[in-house]
Amino acid sequence: MVAVLAVVVIVVLYLGARGVAGLVAGGDSWDIEAGLPVEVTVEPGSSATSIYDTMQDAGVVRSSELQAAAKAAGVEDRLQAGTYSLTTDMDSTAVLRRLVEGGDVDSGSTFTVIEGWTIDRIIDELADATAYSRAEYRKALRDGMVTSPLQPDDTSDPITRWEGLLFPAKYPMTESATPAQILQMMADEMTRRFEDVDWSGIGELGISRYEALVIGSLIEWEAGTDSDRPIISSVIHNRLGQPMRLQIDATVIYALGYNPGRVLVQHLEIGSPYNTYRIDGLPPTPIGTVSTASLVAAVNPVQSDYLFYVLGHEDGSHAFAATYEEHQANVEAAKDAGILP
Repeated sequence: MVAVLAVVVIVVLYLGARGVAGLVAGGDSWDIEAGLPVEVTVEPGSSATSIYDTMQDAGVVRSSELQAAAKAAGVEDRLQAGTYSLTTDMDSTAVLRRLVEGGDVDSGSTFTVIEGWTIDRIIDELADATAYSRAEYRKALRDGMVTSPLQPDDTSDPITRWEGLLFPAKYPMTESATPAQILQMMADEMTRRFEDVDWSGIGELGISRYEALVIGSLIEWEAGTDSDRPIISSVIHNRLGQPMRLQIDATVIYALGYNPGRVLVQHLEIGSPYNTYRIDGLPPTPIGTVSTASLVAAVNPVQSDYLFYVLGHEDGSHAFAATYEEHQANVEAAKDAGILP
């Protein structure tokens, strides 16, 4: 039922986008022969504006029409890099749908960064998938061969400083690409996605944009469903405003350096700036890669009085509570339902 509703919503958005796009494009001159095959490559890190221009330069669709369609559908932050097999003078909504789905032309091998992966996990996976060693990837990050405007200005470990600064996505890989080029591609994509977020309301939250990235990484680890993301965000913001320690198990797992399966009482004693059972406020950096959905949730928490949550349903969603007594009741209900041991 959820999947059907999602399809209906997308269709409605695209149909609405088509109408708006037609109004905006109006009388633009467009002397392009329709139906000619064309292959278009959108490079990782490309801004939405550059994607519109790329499609117009290739004769696929007018940039103004594609931009209007993307804005109306609310998917400007979901346009994907890749190589596309298209035709000239296409309908804007058809092009938009393809850009959201991702490239369809096999341009060689690819590498996928998963949401929540730590920088060490990314390096390990890259070393296993390419001819380069872990040391070579670490050197590229440590020695300034890869850059990002999102890096914090501090003296923390040069590898840890890269937590959360590589975007989780599928990337094209070529045999000639160096470790620095591979990592820079991922860093550029993160910068693009980061800048595409609407930051206009962040002042009311009392956090910096980097702190929002840290919060986004916590949401990434904790949320089991998309609908939970803004609610978990509200719990984090509410606790920060108390002030009240976050006590997020994911930060303990990060501090441990491995996932014990269940976070036990003895794990909560680990001395680490990432253990939010022992520190006040946020950890010093993100604890993994952050999707656009989690970053958006970090700066758009729902209004709530919630201070607690626990896994409450088989679909991975949580039960939320404003008081500890309500939270304990949710915990017992989850145990009775077999959700918790």
